[in-house]
Amino acid sequence: MNAPIRILLVDDEPLIRSGLSAILSLEDDFAVVGEAGDGAEAWTEVRRLEPDLVMMDVRMPRMDGIQATRAMLANPQEHNVPRILILTTFESDDYVFEALKAGADGFLLKRAKPAELIQAVRAVAHGESIMYPAKLRELVAQYGSRGRDLIAEAGLSRREAAVLRQLAQGHNNQEIALLMHLGVETVKTHISAILSKLNVRDRTQAVIVAYESGFAQPVRQPPPVN
Repeated sequence: MNAPIRILLVDDEPLIRSGLSAILSLEDDFAVVGEAGDGAEAWTEVRRLEPDLVMMDVRMPRMDGIQATRAMLANPQEHNVPRILILTTFESDDYVFEALKAGADGFLLKRAKPAELIQAVRAVAHGESIMYPAKLRELVAQYGSRGRDLIAEAGLSRREAAVLRQLAQGHNNQEIALLMHLGVETVKTHISAILSKLNVRDRTQAVIVAYESGFAQPVRQPPPVN
C-alpha cells in the first residue's frame, strides 16, 4: 500500500479547517498532518511537517495565500516542495490568478461538494494541475496582462505547440493522446519538453503563459437560445 497523501490545511477560519479535516480524514489514502491559521504559520509548518499537499485559503491576514505560495516555492533546495491547492469563495478572483502565477497547482471553490474536494486533492497530489480549465481561462482573460511572446521565444516544435494547445483547452494526457493519435508516454514526453522550454513548474504555468502570450485564445461560448 502506498503512503497516504500528507495534507496541511491553511485557513483563518477554524470551522472551515475542522470541516475539511473531517471530510479528508475519512479517506484511507489521506493524512491531515497539520493546520495553520495564516500563510506565515503555514510556511513554518511546511518546513516542519514537509506535507505533500497544502490546501490553502487565498485571502488571509498577516500573510495571504499568494505570499505563502511564493515563500514555499522560493528555495526548493531547502525543503520538500508541496503541491498547493488554493481554496477560494469566488469564481473570478484576482487573488486566485496571482496565486496560480506564483506557482499554485490548482484551485477549488469552497462550496465544492465533498466528492469534488476529494477528487481535487488526489488530482493535484498526482500532478494534474488544472482543476477548472474553463475558469482558469476566464481568470487569465480577466486578470492576465499581455506581455512578451514567451511561446515564440521558447522554440517549441510543431508537435509540442499542438500539445500545448490541447493543454490550454483543459485536456488531460489520455485525452490528448486520443485526439492527436499518440501514445500517452509520448504525450508525457512532449509535455516535459514544453515545461522545460518555457521554464515553468507545471501545466498550469504553461497554460497561463499560453494565454498571456496570445498563443491560446479563450473559447467563446455561443449565446443561449431563448
